[in-house]
Amino acid sequence: MEETKKSLYAQLALIFLVTQTIGLFVADRLIQEQVTVAIVNDNPQDVSNSFGLFGYILGGTLFMLILIKLLKNRILFWALKAIESLAVFGTSLLVFSVFYDSYLVVFLAIALVIARNVFYKNLALRNVSSVIATAGAGSLIGVSLGVFPIIVFLIGLSIYDYIAVFKTKHMVTLAKSVTQKNLSFTYAIPTKEHTFELGTGDLVMPLAFASSVLSATKPGYIFPYYFIPSAIILLASLAGLVLTLGYLSKRIGKALPALPPQAMLMLIAFGIMKLFGL
Repeated sequence: MEETKKSLYAQLALIFLVTQTIGLFVADRLIQEQVTVAIVNDNPQDVSNSFGLFGYILGGTLFMLILIKLLKNRILFWALKAIESLAVFGTSLLVFSVFYDSYLVVFLAIALVIARNVFYKNLALRNVSSVIATAGAGSLIGVSLGVFPIIVFLIGLSIYDYIAVFKTKHMVTLAKSVTQKNLSFTYAIPTKEHTFELGTGDLVMPLAFASSVLSATKPGYIFPYYFIPSAIILLASLAGLVLTLGYLSKRIGKALPALPPQAMLMLIAFGIMKLFGL
């Protein structure tokens, strides 16, 4: 059991740190180039964007559940693969464009999508795709929402996560379908005893919060100090994930929402920083 925990925590730390480092780098470039996306409107401080984004997530979840309910297994697999391919292609274009300013990014994005479809059973390749998708989505959401709207969204999504896992249980149904098909909507963390699954949303939201804080902090500090508040928030998030997976490692097979404890620790960390003037 101890060996399982060490392997679990080591893989979690690696996935988390790589994802968030890439994501913060992408967010920094997006802030520098003033790249944002209008969710409901183009005002990052408008809370209606939080509710709009929440509505998109509910709509997307409902669409996925309808597909799972209506489509036969083989057709469902390729339908979900098509959704995955679009998500990976779009987010990888965003991430790769930060590192390369050429048409090469298109070929890299296409190559990643093709590799995911050809080697669709490969766990390592799935995790690579999930890292890129999370880095792209989390950074873009974060720089497009102000700190208060992202906090409202984070609290709302945490409540929804709890209800979806423990009450309606539809998130468990969705997660089982996604993991069985090895799609890039979760991270696979294999150990000798069990392969743990972690939703990409559990890394998207910490990155979105950290990116939003980075956007607010950067004008007032010089490099690299403007990264400090975001890094503290991410460390609080990692602590929440460690607590969640530590609990699950003793109860293999049980579903548990990771976002609520993450959100609580991130908000506590943010509040403490505000008290000290950061």
